[in-house]
Amino acid sequence: MATEKHELNVAPALSDSSVRFLEYLRAVRSMSPQTLRSYETDLRTFTAWRAASALEDVPEDREMLRAFVAAESRAGKSARSISRALSALSGLFRFEQRMGLRENMPTESLRRPKQRKSLPEVLDQKEIEQVLCVKGNGLRARRDKAILEMLYSTGCRVGELCGIALREVDMRRGRVVVHGKGGKDRVVFLGAPAREALAAYLPCREALLSRLGKQGITPLFVNLRGGTLSSRGVFGIVEKRCNEAGISKRVTPHTFRHSFATHVLDEGADIRVVQELLGHSRPSTTQVYTHVGIAGLKRIYSKAHPHARSARRPEPQENEK
Repeated sequence: MATEKHELNVAPALSDSSVRFLEYLRAVRSMSPQTLRSYETDLRTFTAWRAASALEDVPEDREMLRAFVAAESRAGKSARSISRALSALSGLFRFEQRMGLRENMPTESLRRPKQRKSLPEVLDQKEIEQVLCVKGNGLRARRDKAILEMLYSTGCRVGELCGIALREVDMRRGRVVVHGKGGKDRVVFLGAPAREALAAYLPCREALLSRLGKQGITPLFVNLRGGTLSSRGVFGIVEKRCNEAGISKRVTPHTFRHSFATHVLDEGADIRVVQELLGHSRPSTTQVYTHVGIAGLKRIYSKAHPHARSARRPEPQENEK
């Protein structure tokens, strides 16, 4: 499997236990490079704040963390960002406990900032068709179309998409093995348009790698230099193709994942099936899409409920008691 390796840019400001914790997350927990970078940033932010506050030699406690939360809030950090930083610190403290480096857990019972619950942005069916209508027969156009079709057909995370190896694609059965969070593999499915787009892309991929003398490259999606296509590269592709399609919404690769989940729920799929397809460990994570897909639920209700199907009852006459 081709994976995007993340080299920890360790500066002296991080403690030895923080460095060991980050390495544990990478090597043992198989944390994605994006999440790993976020954790590292959060730990560096806390370390820098302690240094600026002259608290480097003071053991962490709940009051210190409350002061840190207040400082981050004054700096304009969102509740989501602050909660993520506290999660990184909680993980570090638990790691230190297991290593016998600490006894207390200062994040226990610490109240997290309230986060505004916002529904994810999705593309409707018409917008999806607009974006998927990629013109051109060259390598770039065929690759980009295959990427967009794969994102929508499978609901993959961008990191999962970039980590797919050519051998993990079963074109005949329309199946792909993806490597999700925490090292958990799952099978996702290719619709007919995704299979057609891949079939058009693969000969261009082979020709490029042959010309560059890189026939041994295993990733399914490659850049124009024959290397592994990065998550940042996919973000750029999505932005470019959405702009070309005239989509005014802010669209990222994750928008296709949201749209995938919303559309299959709209068509009546069981939420537990969608949970499995998305690779969610908790049903509550998938539950948000039931709110996004309320129109689909209403349509199912209208078909299923006897009174919803029946014609309107006649209004009672004035002489009826």
